[in-house]
Amino acid sequence: MELRQVTDTIWEIPRTGSMRVPGRIIADEKLLPKIREDKAHEQVANVACLPGIVGYSLAMPDAHWGYGFPIGGVAATDPEEGGVISPGGVGYDINCGVRLVTTTLRYEDIRDRVRDLVNALYHEIPAGVGSSGAIQKVRGADLKAVLEKGARWAVEQGFGSGADLEHTEEQGCLAGADAAAVSERAKTRGEDQLGTLGSGNHFAELGVVETLFDPVAANVFGLYPGGIVLIIHSGSRGLGYQVCDDYIQTMLRASAKYKITLPDKQLCCAPLNSPEGKQYFAAMAAAANYAWANRQIIMSLAIEAIQKTLGASPRELGARLLYDVCHNIAKLEEHEVNGIKRRLCVHRKGATRAFPASRMEVPTSYRTVGQPVLVPGDMGTGSYVCVGTEQSLRETFGSCCHGAGRLLSRTAARKSQSPNELLQELEARGVVVMARSKKTVTEESPDAYKDVDRVAEVADRAGIGKRVARIRPIGVVKG
Repeated sequence: MELRQVTDTIWEIPRTGSMRVPGRIIADEKLLPKIREDKAHEQVANVACLPGIVGYSLAMPDAHWGYGFPIGGVAATDPEEGGVISPGGVGYDINCGVRLVTTTLRYEDIRDRVRDLVNALYHEIPAGVGSSGAIQKVRGADLKAVLEKGARWAVEQGFGSGADLEHTEEQGCLAGADAAAVSERAKTRGEDQLGTLGSGNHFAELGVVETLFDPVAANVFGLYPGGIVLIIHSGSRGLGYQVCDDYIQTMLRASAKYKITLPDKQLCCAPLNSPEGKQYFAAMAAAANYAWANRQIIMSLAIEAIQKTLGASPRELGARLLYDVCHNIAKLEEHEVNGIKRRLCVHRKGATRAFPASRMEVPTSYRTVGQPVLVPGDMGTGSYVCVGTEQSLRETFGSCCHGAGRLLSRTAARKSQSPNELLQELEARGVVVMARSKKTVTEESPDAYKDVDRVAEVADRAGIGKRVARIRPIGVVKG
């Protein structure tokens, strides 16, 4: 498949066959070979065949093979032009996302208490496959409220405050959610999983701000060298997985019904304005709201655990939600295409919204700099806080990378190193790790991921997410 170099960070796949738009990959010469080896570029070309797609089918610097869409894939479709919505463009873990909490603590304040803090987080936040029990089971009208109100429901139950909602994408509630569109099987799976991390690449992490790239934006975000932050990565748990599984079957039938021909059945879809498209959007939005409520509760549990461990008051800890971003979602947004403003359905799968200061969706407190973009790396290296740009709005529908991106499969990662060796290596790097499963530790080893420093640097050079700060992990809880 032909790839034409447009700039030092943009590679284009020309239209061919049934492609409706060209494909574009944001990468450099070191990241590109793995993307090609993964055949993620072929998925970029396949996505370009979706009805109603506009602009480009896109892949972020952390792109790798996924279900239908590459992970790190972005595509916008126009509902008024027969544009479709595809579960493959959202992913199984609907609204898997990241939130970052700043504190007034400095590393020297807790240097000797890191292990105690990790232990407290480990015991207060349920994690692992099928984890449950953070709060009482949520059923019936209460679960309906979670699915339709999102993080606001959690705040109403005493988890955090209304100020948190201002610093959450979509204020923690995606409009159009309908609990009735979610199957009973999905609801049952979600009854006892609110406030739980889950497994895989999900985590709760303590980190220290190591490097500032943009002191002005860092000051606005409340980041300072040596400052302690909390990062939470989790999603919609079994409920979201079940919603995706349910609607893939619906979309396979819908693709045939609407005579949509695609190069990969994993791209099964329906016109957004069709009954099937509307129903999936309503269920996806409900699962997204569940995820926001989940992260809101996890954050509250984590902050309480830190306060108790340190014997600190809320004022002394100074915990404040910097931002919460989602990276597995489809949203209706206004974008300019060929000089014309259009209401588009933007799929971001393993990609993060990255809006500039000019967009009204950006919290008022960040209007001088832009939307925070959170890019977590592996548990032994680091993570980045970036900021959205006007260029990302023009070139990627306001999107950026969502992390380092996998380099090894989970099976290959397990074979590369023993759990005990890895834990010792992380300890030597100054990272305390506690996990429910040693299998998860090896699956999520630093070697299993791309170089997050390079991924963030390429995003910066491409102008889609300007680096603000680098954060070094010091304590991690895994499932």
